[in-house]
Amino acid sequence: MSKNVQVILTSNVQNLGQSGDTVHVKAGYARNFLFPQGLAFEWSKGAGKQIEQLQRARRAKALASREDAVAAKSAIEGSTVTLTAKVSESGKLFGGISAAAVAQALTKAGNAVEASAITMDVIKTTGEFPAEVQLHPEISAKFTVKVVAE
Repeated sequence: MSKNVQVILTSNVQNLGQSGDTVHVKAGYARNFLFPQGLAFEWSKGAGKQIEQLQRARRAKALASREDAVAAKSAIEGSTVTLTAKVSESGKLFGGISAAAVAQALTKAGNAVEASAITMDVIKTTGEFPAEVQLHPEISAKFTVKVVAE
């Protein structure tokens, strides 16, 4: 049987917690993944000060990123991103349009976003498609992806 250990996260870990959170995880997960990746360190009585520092830094970053997200939302909301792609005679794309291509187009337009933050359906034909980008845990912007033939 594996025992649980208490760790303090130093970075955001998907499906586990955010930086500064104290969580209980299996010892093997902590030893083989979290510690080598530098995502967490073992909890101790003296770690209280470190937790406070991490949480203060997280709050300050959240305030700054929230303001940036509001500004980015006003720029992205309702806009149209146009991408060109090679198409067959029947109007289907050779390949498809990925979230990375949309993120790159948004970045060229002056709105830097990560591809993992974009939610959209699979695009395999020309036309207009709805998409959404998560700018902050509380803020998202909806926009349109327009695919035209080269």
